Amino acid sequence: MDNQKTVLIVEDEKNIVDIVKFNLQREGYRTLEAYDGQDGLDKARTENPDLILLDVMLPRMIGFDVCKTLRAEGNNVPVIILTAREEEADKVLGLEIGADDYITKPFSMRELIARVAANIRRSAMVAAAAPAASASAMPVAGDLSINTDSHQVFRGGKPVDLTQREYELLTFLASHPNKVYSRVDLMEQVWNYGYVGDDVRTVDVTVRRLREKIEADPANPAYILTRRGAGYYFSV
Repeated sequence: MDNQKTVLIVEDEKNIVDIVKFNLQREGYRTLEAYDGQDGLDKARTENPDLILLDVMLPRMIGFDVCKTLRAEGNNVPVIILTAREEEADKVLGLEIGADDYITKPFSMRELIARVAANIRRSAMVAAAAPAASASAMPVAGDLSINTDSHQVFRGGKPVDLTQREYELLTFLASHPNKVYSRVDLMEQVWNYGYVGDDVRTVDVTVRRLREKIEADPANPAYILTRRGAGYYFSV
């Protein structure tokens, strides 16, 4: 059986496509390329890639609209947004519309390969885990449980669809109950980034999206709480 994973690169700068393609193929991935958003969306639908590297600024259809359209169609393929370093708003919007991760240009190939591998790995684990896996899920609080083998989260026995970062943030906080972490702490521990400018807003967006998925009343959370002026903690 062919286990080769396919990465769709949607990027209009040919030199970036060429170097990304070369490095991914060297790592054993199959690659597909699209140089505008509409072609990227078409290939995402027809080729069923394992992951999409998606530039924001594209001809014919911007990357955000490609991602939004796929999510609206129920397609949960992992999406890594490629964004210019100074465009903080792009990162936040990317997470808001359901991208799994983002990487800022210029990026190192080592970092890109690591992010691609991590997102594909988690996606494959979730796909392989049947809902019955909830039987071996570890209760963490209330009706919330986590199966760390399958990387799945369950609420009331039903699987919750989380992105890679949402899952990692939840499991990190839940494994250190009642301990408060600042946004900078979380950027370092969960995102593995050093502190860079306004990236901490990413934490707020991810917390908000996570609350919408795991809390009965996201406006009055029971699990992930805010300690004003200090940070976030998982309440038990």
